[in-house]
Amino acid sequence: MIDWDTLVLGAVAAQFGEGVIYAYANGATTPITGVYDEQYAAIDVVGGQASTSSLPVVGVQLSQLPVPPQQGDTLTIVRTGDIFVVKEVRPDGHGWAKLMLNLA
Repeated sequence: MIDWDTLVLGAVAAQFGEGVIYAYANGATTPITGVYDEQYAAIDVVGGQASTSSLPVVGVQLSQLPVPPQQGDTLTIVRTGDIFVVKEVRPDGHGWAKLMLNLA
């Protein structure tokens, strides 16, 4: 059996992650390592023309968080100081989640 959390997810976070301060809706905060990225998304513009845009996302190893992430929580990317609100949590079933974000 593969130890996903240690062998895979921990390695990804160590190699590609950066400092994130995760803040729960109740005000509690915890420092974690997350993989910040901007994924591309298709956007339908009025008039039928398609366009693309980027959406901020952070991948997180769920074992780093004392409580599962929830919509409405916030996080700060330490490197940039940018603050985001969690719009959606997408767990992958192996202990990782992609957090879809909105700029706060």
